[in-house]
Amino acid sequence: MTTELLAELIDAVECRRNFAIISHPDAGKTTLTEKLLLYGGAIHEAGSVKARRDQRNATSDWMEMEKQRGISITSTVLQFSYKDFMINLLDTPGHQDFSEDTYRTLAAADNAVMLIDAAKGLEPQTRKLFEVCKLRGLPIFTFANKMDRPCRSPLDLMDEIEQELGLQVYLVNYPIGGGDRFKGVFDRATRQVHLFERSIHGSKAAKDNIIDVDDPRLEALLEPDLYAEFCEELELVEGVCPALDLEAVHAGKMTPMFFGSAMTNFGVELFLNSFLDYGLKPTPHNSSQGEIAPTHPEFSGFVFKLQANMDPRHRDRVAFVRVCSGKFEKDMAVSHARTGKTVRLSRPQKLFAQDREVIDIAYPGDVIGLNNPGMFAIGDTIYLGSKLEYEGIPCFSPELFAFLRNPNPSKFKQFNKGVSELQEEGAVQIMYSADEAKRDPILAAVGQLQMEVVQFRLQNEYGVETQLDWLPYTVARWVDGGWEALDKVGRIFNTVVVKDMWGRPVLLFKNIWNFQQLQGDHPELELSAIAPLTTGIEK
Repeated sequence: MTTELLAELIDAVECRRNFAIISHPDAGKTTLTEKLLLYGGAIHEAGSVKARRDQRNATSDWMEMEKQRGISITSTVLQFSYKDFMINLLDTPGHQDFSEDTYRTLAAADNAVMLIDAAKGLEPQTRKLFEVCKLRGLPIFTFANKMDRPCRSPLDLMDEIEQELGLQVYLVNYPIGGGDRFKGVFDRATRQVHLFERSIHGSKAAKDNIIDVDDPRLEALLEPDLYAEFCEELELVEGVCPALDLEAVHAGKMTPMFFGSAMTNFGVELFLNSFLDYGLKPTPHNSSQGEIAPTHPEFSGFVFKLQANMDPRHRDRVAFVRVCSGKFEKDMAVSHARTGKTVRLSRPQKLFAQDREVIDIAYPGDVIGLNNPGMFAIGDTIYLGSKLEYEGIPCFSPELFAFLRNPNPSKFKQFNKGVSELQEEGAVQIMYSADEAKRDPILAAVGQLQMEVVQFRLQNEYGVETQLDWLPYTVARWVDGGWEALDKVGRIFNTVVVKDMWGRPVLLFKNIWNFQQLQGDHPELELSAIAPLTTGIEK
């Protein structure tokens, strides 16, 4: 590697930050995403999450069904520059029915922002996604949102995170008041109080009035009881809050915590500035050749998401690739690890929700979009130089199952194309009966909303109406030894055998009791709730 290229890669890595936002539904994730874009200058006016006829739709929610329901269904990538940094923001669905899309997206993230509703604290989906972040060792930043509404005490929220998640909490800022009396936040690093004025619907950047915490004018700006309460709590916080330990933050053991209101912009810019200081820059990734550093001279990356019909006019399919090492350049010919083929990447795209523009170069930490004419699968590695493969991205156990029927034989081609493309995309897992006479695909999902999305998109994007015939199963397990291991067991009861998209046997059980009964009857049969990796190195 030339000295010039090494210096270029070092500079590019130093100024890049990449993060995913995780939360329970309705914690305000899409709103926070928009406000980060607003402060980053990527948009000039934020659209409200609430559906209003005179407002634009939320930038990150572009799918038609998302606009209709006001929820995030699919992950999106939003790249923007802020100060001297390039930020890749991976917006993920909050709804638990789409948690698998979030799991895949977290594989491409270097940091996670855990957004919580200050009134509700930790909620089930937040805990579930935290466990995924913990498994990956991701640094976690906590933003307590909706402080301008009725909310729990900051110390109570801090204690809940420490007790339930086992994370040390470092309070970066501290709120002054809450609900109708929320006046702003105290920045502990600068010892300054930021008092905010509400802007209309939070669509513009908030005016930020800054005053030193020791300035005698502060008491006059706050009600006497609120000032006294703030001083008392601040003294307590300074006594019990641990010192900032960046090594612990980067190891996922300490979470920097922020308070604010995304809807009215309180605390958003403070969070963004601190994240740039504390966040982890692009990290090494484990591969078949060992750890690959971002400054490794040869380009490499992996596919973590596929999306069909982002532009309905062109019926396109896009592969989202996380750049892991080296410098990506337009028109480069790369090796495709799974197939061994050489692929020319002639139209790489910078992604901003569904808006895209052709780019010439990209660096580690960036996410690029590649046209995907059926070449790529989730977990695929592309690279230059000697062969390497990154860890694959597993499938998780679905809990709902239904035959997908096409009642209109004249739509046979459109039906098959739609099912095939949505399967590649990972919108839902698709299985087939082991009985060759039953050819209808079986949709396998985490939640019912996933099924509705598949039906909606088949109708909206492929012109195919479909019907669901529900199956009475709630538990799926992959057979670790494949068909050979299953044949050795012989006849089994209270279960049905299906095939996944790779032709591997999957057992479906009506309930967890049936699954445990089979395990007791056949302890030699090894079953897994996570699909074996099909691409990439084995973990």
